[in-house]
Amino acid sequence: MDSRNLTLLTDLYELTMMQGYYKENRNQTVVFDVFYRSNPCSGGYAVMAGVDQLMDYIRGLKFGPDEISYLRSTGFFDEDFLEYLADFRFSGDIYAIPEGSVIFPREPLVKVVAPIMEAQLVETAILTLINHQSLIATKASRVVYAANGDGVMEFGLRRAQGPDAGTYGARAAMIGGCIGTSNVLAGQLFDVPVKGTHAHSWIMSFPDELTAFRTYARLYPDACLLLVDTYDTLKSGIPHAIRVFQEMKAAGRKLKFYGIRMDSGDLAYLSKEAKKMLDAAGFTDAVISASSDLDEYLIQSLKNQGAAINSWGVGTNMITSNDCPAFGGVYKLAAVLDEASGKFIPKIKISENTEKVTNPGNKTVYRIYSRATGKIIADLIALADEKYEESNPLLLFDPVDTWKKTYLRPGEYRMCEMLVPVFQGGRCIYTSPSVMEIRDYCAAQLDTLWDETRRLVNPHQVHVDLSHELYHMKNRLLDRMNSLNQMQEV
Repeated sequence: MDSRNLTLLTDLYELTMMQGYYKENRNQTVVFDVFYRSNPCSGGYAVMAGVDQLMDYIRGLKFGPDEISYLRSTGFFDEDFLEYLADFRFSGDIYAIPEGSVIFPREPLVKVVAPIMEAQLVETAILTLINHQSLIATKASRVVYAANGDGVMEFGLRRAQGPDAGTYGARAAMIGGCIGTSNVLAGQLFDVPVKGTHAHSWIMSFPDELTAFRTYARLYPDACLLLVDTYDTLKSGIPHAIRVFQEMKAAGRKLKFYGIRMDSGDLAYLSKEAKKMLDAAGFTDAVISASSDLDEYLIQSLKNQGAAINSWGVGTNMITSNDCPAFGGVYKLAAVLDEASGKFIPKIKISENTEKVTNPGNKTVYRIYSRATGKIIADLIALADEKYEESNPLLLFDPVDTWKKTYLRPGEYRMCEMLVPVFQGGRCIYTSPSVMEIRDYCAAQLDTLWDETRRLVNPHQVHVDLSHELYHMKNRLLDRMNSLNQMQEV
């Protein structure tokens, strides 16, 4: 996967528009924003992911002979444009919210400031990279939240939509809080823990279950999780597992990481019965792991039923985000540079659907925390050249219901600008942390949310407000467009 040239990972219309700009000699510097309109899974937040792969993509942008030859074969492109592509390099600036950050609707996650031909080309790839990993990282964070401190392992590779989705989905799941993945390639590429047990086929390949368990324990004494539901969980699997643990103990082997896994049946009932049997045999610290088409809702339900499970293997429903299979990020033009004045002219998209009206201008995002609790109060979308001092009071207001206001006194809050520079003048200036470092950062970020925002059903929505300047700019543009439409009708 790493050896592929992803320059043609784009929609055809990006290239045809690019040729149109070239032919018309239109290559002014512009601002594009990546944002999404609603949280996945009907949740209260999302998790940012995919920036490291965005960096790899931008660094690797190059139309080589094979790419040029293919584009020529389509018949869409003229030779002068293809000659231009042969020397193409990205020369713009890119800003992004760091991976592992909690994010909210309508705020810029990635900002591209570049000549329009370059900014147009990178749209599709940036969206697919950010949309997919942010979706899976968000889903994983919900599953981990439902597990309430128990370890969650990702093992969805065989059910993912192909090797890329399985491998980069595993990366995103680790960012969202998983303790390990079954995907060995992901372990190699991203230096994350790989974990696993054995399949039912291991048991079935031996003359009997007890022999299969004994053999596995002999081979892997320090990671001995035995799958107990091949034949009969309570009458066969668990008694045989206990017998093997007793034999290991009698042989002087220290039981480090051991226990059972169940992949079928009534997991609440079976786990409670298993716990009784293991405790009675003196194995009170044995792991009781469960799999079987789990998601955050089923895990939470099992916890509420008093299930004795303390380790969870989650596959299909996490790696595919089965109940919400798309993130919905979009890429919209926000401003065009006026070369004469050196200022950005704001641009706005208007729609009959209110939620599709964009926020204009060259913007940034500030996160506002309570100094007393450390929790997020709100996010503030502001123009990039606006300055704020925490020594001044801050008045926030809802951009729709403007009468809803929050007044913050100096000392009550702190502000953090969320967008950080990743590329400047086409050169990558950002060093991505390791996946495990991003995972730790994500856990700290999630702790800045109130539990009411993290709950799985009907969560509280974090306010995303507009600065006074941005709010008034947006309304002036809306009024101007309305006036122009009325004049055209007359």
